[in-house]
Amino acid sequence: MDLVGLTSYLIKSLVKDSESVSVRGFESENDELVIEVLVSADEIGAVIGKNGKIANSIRTIVQASSYLNGNKRVKINIDSV
Repeated sequence: MDLVGLTSYLIKSLVKDSESVSVRGFESENDELVIEVLVSADEIGAVIGKNGKIANSIRTIVQASSYLNGNKRVKINIDSV
């Protein structure tokens, strides 16, 4: 499964303006997949959630999907534009 696509789908489902979302993935030096999520400053609260619960849930879903497919560790960085 495409983990970047899964992350993009989850994030775009949460925000009002899905065109303002940018998701890209790249390999880090210590052999883990890093997914960078950029959303507008107005939408960052919907993605992070209260006390970071939504962001942690997204990380859990993507990491579980990675483990089920025998892939490596995934790190998701969420930031605003």
